[in-house]
Amino acid sequence: MSALGKAEAEAILFREALLLDSGDYDAWLALYTPDCLFWMPAWRDDGTQTEDPDRELSLIYYRGRRNLEDRIARIRSGMSVASVVMPRVAHMIGNVLVGSADNGEVPVDSSFVVNVHDVRTNRSHAYFGRYEHGFRLENGEWKISRKIIRLMNDVVPTMLDVYGI
Repeated sequence: MSALGKAEAEAILFREALLLDSGDYDAWLALYTPDCLFWMPAWRDDGTQTEDPDRELSLIYYRGRRNLEDRIARIRSGMSVASVVMPRVAHMIGNVLVGSADNGEVPVDSSFVVNVHDVRTNRSHAYFGRYEHGFRLENGEWKISRKIIRLMNDVVPTMLDVYGI
């Protein structure tokens, strides 16, 4: 397995952010492995997040790219109340740390701030927290095998969705 350097990891994270900001969901989905995990745990109490998405509450939980593809299809259908008028979003990512490969996956941790403007209500807000990505080399290309979103300000003034966090 070739090593994933910090610059390459940052480039993938920044590309993912730009694809979400611009609504290029096909290219965004292509970043993910077929068996990926996309998960935002809920807070069990003020200091503890849930640990098992299959048994505990999650704010967002998709296992497998097919489930992410289904969500994007609903967004595009015009039938998703949360997405009838798409919010304007801008992701900012920093403090990127690349770990050592374990079982073929390279962990990459980062901080994020996502600014969201809801054009329906003319209100803006920001989400912030940490991302825990896992990257796996598939056919010579680094793909996202895991994305855990640790949202720190979980008093959510509007709906959460894959494009806005």
